[in-house]
Amino acid sequence: MNTISLPPLETKKGPKYKVVADTIRSSIESGTLTEGTKLPPVRDLAYQLSITPGTVARAYTILTDEGLLMAEVGRGTFVAPPKTLLQDDVWSRQTEPPETDAVSLFSPRLADVGQVAAIRSALRQVAEMPPERLLSYPTRDGYAPARQAVVDWLADMPLGTFTERDVVLTHGGQNGICVCLNAILTGPRPVLLVEDLSYAGFRRAAELMRADVVGVAMDEHGVRPEALDQAARQSGAQVFCTSPEVQNPTGGHTPLARREELIAVAQKHGLQIIEDDCYRMGEAREPSYRALYPRHTWHVSSISKTLTPSLRVGFAIAPKGRAADLRRAAEYGFFGMAQPLAELTRILLSDPRTRELSVRVRETMSEYVRVAVNALGGFDLVWDPDVPFVWLRLPSGWRAAAFCREAEAVGVQIRSADEFALRDGRAPHAVRIAMNAHVALSSFEEAMLRLRRLLDNPPEQISV
Repeated sequence: MNTISLPPLETKKGPKYKVVADTIRSSIESGTLTEGTKLPPVRDLAYQLSITPGTVARAYTILTDEGLLMAEVGRGTFVAPPKTLLQDDVWSRQTEPPETDAVSLFSPRLADVGQVAAIRSALRQVAEMPPERLLSYPTRDGYAPARQAVVDWLADMPLGTFTERDVVLTHGGQNGICVCLNAILTGPRPVLLVEDLSYAGFRRAAELMRADVVGVAMDEHGVRPEALDQAARQSGAQVFCTSPEVQNPTGGHTPLARREELIAVAQKHGLQIIEDDCYRMGEAREPSYRALYPRHTWHVSSISKTLTPSLRVGFAIAPKGRAADLRRAAEYGFFGMAQPLAELTRILLSDPRTRELSVRVRETMSEYVRVAVNALGGFDLVWDPDVPFVWLRLPSGWRAAAFCREAEAVGVQIRSADEFALRDGRAPHAVRIAMNAHVALSSFEEAMLRLRRLLDNPPEQISV
C-alpha cells in the first residue's frame, strides 16, 4: 500500500469512503497495484489516513463487490485477478428460432441475438464471487455497484437527477409496481386511477394492496385531463398509474403538452404518479413524468423487453426525497434481491456490449413488426417499429372474443381488448398482437397471413 499516493481527503469532494475506493481502483487500473498485492488491515490504513475504520471497511467492501479486491479469512485483503470479460466470440452466437405452425402472440418474446451466451458467461463470473458474499445476508451498501450500473444503464433516459441511492432493484417491473404502491398507499381502502384500457398488472397489484381501481377515460393521446380531474375529485385517489411512452395495450404515446396538463391535475389533487416504462424499446420521445414532476413520480422499468424477461430484473426509482420510503418497502417486503442476481445484473449492465445487444434486439423485433404491418396494414392498425406489439381495431362484423377464438383455431393466440379493461368497463372490438421472435420470421409471417384471411372474411361473409 506504500506505493499508493492517497491525496489529502479534505481536498477531494464526496464521501471519504468513495475517495478511498476511487484511489485504490485507479491504482489497480493503472497497474500500480498488481494482482495479489496485499492491502493493509483496515485499522492500519484508517490510522494512516486519519479516518475511521468503518470508512476504510466500506471502501474495501465496495471494491470487493466490484471484483477488484478479494478478502480471504485469516489472511487479509488482496488485489483480485483481472475479471474474466465476456468473450468476444459469444456475442456472435445466436439461437436460430424454429419454424412452427402454432404461434403464441400473447406476450412479446425476444430474439436471441447473443444475450443467451452473454448471460451464461456472466453466470460463470458470478460463480466466482467471494465465498462470504455467497454466505451472507445482502446489505444495502453491497448493492451499490449494481444500483450504479442501473443508473449508468438509464443515463440516456430523461428521468431528471437521481443517484444509485434512489434506485431499488426489483424482481421485474410488476414487483416494482407493487413496491411503489407499498410505499405510497395509506388507509384501509385506498384508490388507484388507471387508464380505461391498461396493463392488467396495475389491477393485480391493487388487489394485493386491497385497493380499489377506477378507470379514467382516454383518447389517442392518453388519459383526458378533465376525466382525470373528475375521477380524482370523486374517488379521493392517492395515485395515478400510467404508461406514457408506450401505452399498453393500444401502443399510444402521451405527448408533452398532455403530460403537462395531467401533471397540473395531479398537483391539484395531490396525486402521486407511477409511470411504467417497461415496454419502450427505443429512445424516449418526451421528458418522463419523473423529470417533469420529480417529487411525486415513481418510475418503474426493467430489462424484460430489451434483453430478457427470464431474469426478472427490474428497477424502481423513487421521487426526490422518497428514497428511504422506497427502500423500506423493498426491504420489508423481500429484504433485497439475491446477491448473485444483483451481481449478474451489475456484470451485464456494466459491459458496454450489452447496450449493443439491446440495440440488436430492438432491430430484430422491428423486423417482426414490419412483417405484421405488411400483412395487416390495410386494416385499422396502430404500430411503432420500437414497440413489440401492434393494436388492431377489428373491422365491422368481428367481435374481439370471436376473432380470438377463430385465430386460435388456426393456430394463432392473441389477446382481446377485454383482457385490458376493468371488470365493469367497456372494451372496444380490438386485439393486441405481440411479436414472437422465438419462432422463425417465416412462421410469424404465415401467422399474420392467417389473421389477414380471417379479417377479410368476417362471420356474416363466410359461406356455410
